[in-house]
Amino acid sequence: MSVKDKLRNLSHYSGVYKMLDKSSQVIYIGKAKNLKKRVSSYFSKQHIDGKTRALVANIKDFEVIVTDTETQALLLENELIKQYTPRYNILLKDAKSYPYIYITNDKHPRVGFYRGRKNEDYRFFGPYPSAHVVRDSLALLKKIFKVRQCTNSVYRSRSRPCLEYQISLCSAPCVGKIKDENYAQDVAMMALFLSGNDKETLDQVSEKMQQASKDLDFELAVHYRDQLIGLRTIQEQHASQSMGDMDVVSVVEQDGTYAIEVLFVRSGKQIGQECVFPKHAKGKSIKVVLSAFLPLYYLGKDTPKQLLISEKLEEKKLIASALSTQIIDTPQKDKRHFLKIATLTAKENLKQYLISKFTKRSQLLQLQKTLNLKKLPNYMECFDISHTMGEATTASCVVFEKGLPKVSKYRQFNIKDIIPGDDYAAMNQAVFRRYSRLLKGNKPLPDVVFIDGGLGQLNQAIMVMNSIGIESIQLVGVAKGKGRKAGLETLIIVKDGKTQKINLPPHDQALMLVNRIRDESHRFAIKNHRKKRAKKRQTSPLENIKGVGKLRRTALLNYFGGLQEIQKASSDEIIKVDGISKALADKIVEKLRR
Repeated sequence: MSVKDKLRNLSHYSGVYKMLDKSSQVIYIGKAKNLKKRVSSYFSKQHIDGKTRALVANIKDFEVIVTDTETQALLLENELIKQYTPRYNILLKDAKSYPYIYITNDKHPRVGFYRGRKNEDYRFFGPYPSAHVVRDSLALLKKIFKVRQCTNSVYRSRSRPCLEYQISLCSAPCVGKIKDENYAQDVAMMALFLSGNDKETLDQVSEKMQQASKDLDFELAVHYRDQLIGLRTIQEQHASQSMGDMDVVSVVEQDGTYAIEVLFVRSGKQIGQECVFPKHAKGKSIKVVLSAFLPLYYLGKDTPKQLLISEKLEEKKLIASALSTQIIDTPQKDKRHFLKIATLTAKENLKQYLISKFTKRSQLLQLQKTLNLKKLPNYMECFDISHTMGEATTASCVVFEKGLPKVSKYRQFNIKDIIPGDDYAAMNQAVFRRYSRLLKGNKPLPDVVFIDGGLGQLNQAIMVMNSIGIESIQLVGVAKGKGRKAGLETLIIVKDGKTQKINLPPHDQALMLVNRIRDESHRFAIKNHRKKRAKKRQTSPLENIKGVGKLRRTALLNYFGGLQEIQKASSDEIIKVDGISKALADKIVEKLRR
């Protein structure tokens, strides 16, 4: 499915998008409050920034992960950037720029806000979704644990307690108002809470609140109540480490097709996802599909400690035992939002998958109608010639099955023994080599063959097919439009000696498919041509002369100082080089001057 089709049907949920290049490598990761608006903006306007223009020029596809909130998208973006380190993210948005809370290793440790490259001597907690969340958390921690937040220079210069001590926001370790062991306990308690092991901390504050209430000290009880609320607020904002590792698996179905979304959650953070579309599942229930999927997907892998699934399965205990994991089908509140994310993303991926299948079939049907074919063109090939002023001529043959590229069946041809720059002869040779081999091997023939070029190249292909006795293939020339603009191509067909030209509107389904095939053949031809040209230019002409091995080649270059001097030299001069006979010298002169 084309990028335009995917954009047209993209949802408005918040989430993360991954931009992919022609090799399906992730080159950029971003977050969006509205996925449709944000992703569409890359393709719907001119960008002033050169780096953005370069990014857009390299985008061939994209993937999305739907999230419940923009904050979740922000944290997920951070994790994925760390995982993929995309080329265009490194300078635009560095993953190290997200804020953390840190604790120093001083005698009286300090707690504070941190953004940037981590200091190995500090303990870090996070990342947090934004700077204001960190500052709010620090303000609450100051009230609860009274750990200092002042800089070391201020700390060392104190001779009496500062205002923070006077308003009960610091225990003043700088002037000995608290014993070192007690201050260390406060720091340890705070670190324990920030690490996600916060149950003990919450229990202690709760006990103090209840004791103050029993003592009828209601003002103090309210103070502890506020502390308890503050700790729970921090707990919700922090990406909790206590959740551990788990995979979240959600199944959705539409029109007999299933999508299974797997979210990978590690240390409480979503680090990635995979969507699977199981085959042969039509007519089965969602529970049956999920029961079959889990062992097929996880057996033989390192299964996480927990699997959070979207359906209640009768065989839950059996599958959990086989996979040595805990399967949860009724998640608590802290895990429920991951299941919601998985379900939303599964629905989005299934929608795009179904649209893709429909689009490919509609394109094939339209192409069948346009070319007046007897059956659907499920097997198609396309040829293109590439060279630079006749140098290193190559031909490509790309294969499409059911409207999708079949890369494993692509073929390339190094064109030999033709006049440099003769595209007609090159096309003749490539088509002959391809289909004479298919006939010899009794291999299936394509329904349609596209020839990138005008009537001349098409006629060469027709001549070859006639000469080897193939009449079942529909040959179609694809001539570039006016100004070589995409969407203005002309399709050329020759029937009964008469040439028929077909001009289709730019957004015609058949033309879009033909352009996709033609562009792929062009890309593949250029890629192989450049490889061949680079290899040829890096190869010395001396290497092609029989009898001139590595030692003699080195001796010649050392004696004359370079290839140009050898080319100018006579046989008598070349004989002076050790190991070169008169016959070999004559051969060198003949080859180099040719």
